[in-house]
Amino acid sequence: MELANQKENVLKGIKITIASVLAIMAADLLDLSYYATAGIITILTIQNTKRETFITARDRTLAFALALIIAWSAFQIFGYGFAAFAIYILLFSVSCLVMKWQAAIAMDSVLITHFLAEQSMSMPILLNEIMLFFIGTFFGILVNLDLRRNENAFWQWADQVDEQMKRILSYMSAWILTEDKSEYEDSCFAALEDAVFRAEEVAWRNVKNTLFQQSRYEVEYISMRRKQMEVLKRMQESILMLFNVPKQAAPVSGLLKQVEVEYHRDNDIQLLMKDLIFLLKQMKQEELPKERQEFENRAVLYYILMQLKEFLSLKQEFMKKWNNN
Repeated sequence: MELANQKENVLKGIKITIASVLAIMAADLLDLSYYATAGIITILTIQNTKRETFITARDRTLAFALALIIAWSAFQIFGYGFAAFAIYILLFSVSCLVMKWQAAIAMDSVLITHFLAEQSMSMPILLNEIMLFFIGTFFGILVNLDLRRNENAFWQWADQVDEQMKRILSYMSAWILTEDKSEYEDSCFAALEDAVFRAEEVAWRNVKNTLFQQSRYEVEYISMRRKQMEVLKRMQESILMLFNVPKQAAPVSGLLKQVEVEYHRDNDIQLLMKDLIFLLKQMKQEELPKERQEFENRAVLYYILMQLKEFLSLKQEFMKKWNNN
């Protein structure tokens, strides 16, 4: 995975280089002044996802139009000096901060400095800056048009999430039958949390690389797994509260093992839910405990089953929603 990320970064660097050079060459061919600025605009326009790139381009275009209006007003009133530029910076930066266009402040202001250097906002100079802006923005958008959903990357991380969850369920099914829990470790949750985080990153990037007909399946899938992870953490805390192993621990352990074995992406878990409900009914029908410690341990087992029910319900609700779509 790390090698794939490095490869992606190298490819992105190559694309940025090519796009910025093409922007500079295009501006030079059109005989524009300050043609290198087009390359800088291209670099600043490129974002991590297709949608972010379009949003950035839209916001900076609106900000650039505002910058031209403010600059023209300031230079007309105060002349082409530092005082006028300071007033422009003040008004433009405040406006951008209010409109949440912070990223446009530096880029658009670089273009405005060209008016200061030329001591003019005549039509030819104005058109020069507009052309620089749109050439740079065009190539910035163009380089990200090839960005698409990477479903393989998402499911690679999602499969790791599933494998880690199965490992934890197997771990729990064994430790619930062990009285001495001094060596119980929760390091497996670190790997699970990392895989969930990585899968979430890819899922959201996939959403942002789709402009039309967006599907939130991946986002909601990994959100469901994150909620299940939190349930598993609570189950672990409950297991650590078991000081003794009552006879009812064996069927609970068996059910945890069954969930692990039958755990897979497309399982609607209806049969598992039936088995769990049956086990809950069995526990309710058993003779009440006579000693306090037995009562506490059986209460903990019952609570573990209720948490397992929540774990399965999360998947069941997800499957119902997406099977009906």
